[in-house]
Amino acid sequence: MALKKDKILKKYYTIGEVSEQLGIPESTLRYWEKEFNEISPKKSKSGKRQYTTADIDQIKLINHLVKEKSLTIKGAKDRIKENPKVTMDVHEIVNHLKKVREELWAIYKELDSIPPCGQPL
Repeated sequence: MALKKDKILKKYYTIGEVSEQLGIPESTLRYWEKEFNEISPKKSKSGKRQYTTADIDQIKLINHLVKEKSLTIKGAKDRIKENPKVTMDVHEIVNHLKKVREELWAIYKELDSIPPCGQPL
């Protein structure tokens, strides 16, 4: 999932915004923050978390590893530590392929609604 395209990109996002956009509970985000050094939101003077797009990218990667690949927290940490660049590259490729699949499905549904040749519209 991506941040809503109709929103203007901001420098910082609140935990609520990140939770809503990615569909990950705030409690999970707080837990992952403790478990993964890669997630390190800045804190405002009042103590509110301020996530950057880099933090959000790391959360997406961790979510992919833990939820989609069914790795344990330790397994996800090991995978990220082994080769962070390759892990992120593979994650980006998977996301791109998912978007392509969605686009192809939309085209298929559109084509499916068109009557066969020679049939009246």
